[in-house]
Amino acid sequence: MPVFPSYLTPEQEEELRSVAKAIVAPGKGILAADESTGTIGKRFESIGLENTEENRRRYRELLFTADAVVSDSISGVILYHETLYQKTKEGVPFVKVLTDKNIIPGIKVDKGVVPLAGTDGESTTQGLDGLAEQCAKYRQDGARFAKWRCVLKIGDQTPSYLAMLENANVLARYASICQQNGLVPIVEPEVLCDGEHDLFTAQKVTEQVLAFTYKALADHHVFLEGTLLKPNMVTSGQSCSRKFSPDENARATVLALSRTVPPAMPGVVFLSGGQSEEDSTVNLNAINTCTVAPKPWALSFSFGRALQASVLKAWRGQDDNREAAQRQFLLRAKANGLAAMGQYYGELGTMSAGGESLFVPKHQY
Repeated sequence: MPVFPSYLTPEQEEELRSVAKAIVAPGKGILAADESTGTIGKRFESIGLENTEENRRRYRELLFTADAVVSDSISGVILYHETLYQKTKEGVPFVKVLTDKNIIPGIKVDKGVVPLAGTDGESTTQGLDGLAEQCAKYRQDGARFAKWRCVLKIGDQTPSYLAMLENANVLARYASICQQNGLVPIVEPEVLCDGEHDLFTAQKVTEQVLAFTYKALADHHVFLEGTLLKPNMVTSGQSCSRKFSPDENARATVLALSRTVPPAMPGVVFLSGGQSEEDSTVNLNAINTCTVAPKPWALSFSFGRALQASVLKAWRGQDDNREAAQRQFLLRAKANGLAAMGQYYGELGTMSAGGESLFVPKHQY
């Protein structure tokens, strides 16, 4: 059997490994603040705020300048291209604001979901052209990890073999390119919760998708110790008539991971997938307390909506509400940090938007 030389030096491997481990340090997770201009516009619309570059800057500054104690629970922030180069009103680059708090800046590098020809409405993700140069530039400008999202849907005939194969290969190519340019890749194969499917169907499909993904990562010689996985929690479809408990969701999630994810991989940072703030925290906590199978990886969070819904509702675009909004952010960050250690008991209470569903059909960023 041929022996394939590593394309990374031992020094490069060690740097990638150390960044990945730092992101999933005990009790810490990621704030996903990588909403596109269009997506954050929809969020602003819900509070009656105009979608301008200045308002986007003000909002991200609110998040990034919250009390330094936030770094007890937030280890990294995924930024959008625009945000990576923005500054506070005093002129301090956001990248410096974060690094001064020992929070690692990351960057979204995919260019969105596009139709996959020859399938029943399935998709792939674009953005590989020029990605190496883009990653090198982001690395130079302060980013230390990246994120790329692929989307699969559950239906009568989906996900298809073609969709699982194509999306796995796209994720593997992205991951390899990132590592060659000094960025830890977060691999995100999201199985959408749209549909009427039950928990057991969601578990089976998640296992299939993850199996395809890790086969592709192996084929592309990706250094697993320098990667993170950002999957969906295993939950039933939004329109499923039966409701499953957090313990049932946790069991299905842990089984799916234990059957497919290599132990060399340092951590799993779950997406919230449209769950309410409180539901996503409770489910994360249940996953960390579940004992149905070994869990050799850190199990944490990479939440966007589930860390920001109460923040936006408290802020409403008003400077007078800034401190109140930051308190909401600190509370949600702390709650999820505790859940990442299996120590969340609901003692922080439900925030102003904590119990509201954040589900958006066919969600795009």
